[in-house]
Amino acid sequence: MSRVFNFSAGPATLPESVLVQARDEMLDWHGGGMSVMEMSHRDKDFMSIATTAEQDLRDLLGVPANYKVLFMQGGATGQFAAVPMNLLRGKLSADFVVTGAWSLKASKEVTKYGKANIVAKPADGRYNHIPARDGWTLDPEAAYVHYTPNETIEGVEFNWIPEVGQVPLVADFSSTFLSRPIDVSKFGLIYAGAQKNAGPAGITMVIVREDLLGSALPITPSIFDFKQVADNDSMLNTPSCYAWYVCGLVFQWIKREGGLKAIAERNQRKAALLYDCIDSTPFYSNPVAKSDRSWMNVVFTLPDAALDADFLKGTKAAGLPGLKGHRSVGGMRASLYNAMPEAGVQALVDYMKEFARTHG
Repeated sequence: MSRVFNFSAGPATLPESVLVQARDEMLDWHGGGMSVMEMSHRDKDFMSIATTAEQDLRDLLGVPANYKVLFMQGGATGQFAAVPMNLLRGKLSADFVVTGAWSLKASKEVTKYGKANIVAKPADGRYNHIPARDGWTLDPEAAYVHYTPNETIEGVEFNWIPEVGQVPLVADFSSTFLSRPIDVSKFGLIYAGAQKNAGPAGITMVIVREDLLGSALPITPSIFDFKQVADNDSMLNTPSCYAWYVCGLVFQWIKREGGLKAIAERNQRKAALLYDCIDSTPFYSNPVAKSDRSWMNVVFTLPDAALDADFLKGTKAAGLPGLKGHRSVGGMRASLYNAMPEAGVQALVDYMKEFARTHG
């Protein structure tokens, strides 16, 4: 068997040791004679899997005791609706910082339940930088302030946590979740789809401060009511059991790797290696302001789009799939999530240098 270096934006590469453990436990989890896929979510064995996974996630992020950790379904897109249904709490609007396609989609979804105030976005309409904080027009009466720390499509990332006063700060961390330490106490709510850094698609993590629970809109489906989900330990209905289990394996892998500090140092090295390659030659170009470049999703273009097909054909042959940029922006995109080893990035850099030499 030969594994490739998978640069897909998601579902993304998983740690090989996690996949091996999941394979070895597929038919018989810890001598119980059945797969995790077959267990009742009420069974004590699965309850132990769920409890351990939550505690490991709390340990990794240093989640304060006054926050609930929820394992939900519907992806981050589901949270575009669930967040306003739970957090508007009698207010009419929420503030949105729009820095790319995903934050824009979040702002559009909220209009079904209230008003979206776009408090900051690039003046020229190009999502290639983070608008300076001193230009934001925040509403002190807003229900919350929402932003997307990393825009997967455009490769733009915040390297700072916004200060927004007493209004709860909400963040869609999907594509940067668990890539570095964060101060959870600065947020009212964090949500993230698992399929980038935390596990397989199908489960979404929500970390929410307890004082924000209990005031969901009457129209809120029970399955999206954070308080009901919290009161039922994320088992109001049958959860995504197997995805939850694999996430737990990933959390344990991160701990073994040295925790989020060590993961962050590795991620920073990987991103620097690839950006140095891009910046070292006019053959490749990255449109994002250097101060706002993503560690997770590195976008770049070739000097002539007519070369794209040959470039991608070569990367696939070299065992480097998943590099085609999002259809809305074109070009290339290399996703450097936690499980992408440094050797994979080095292999990509070597390929890019050779391609530039032979096609420049």
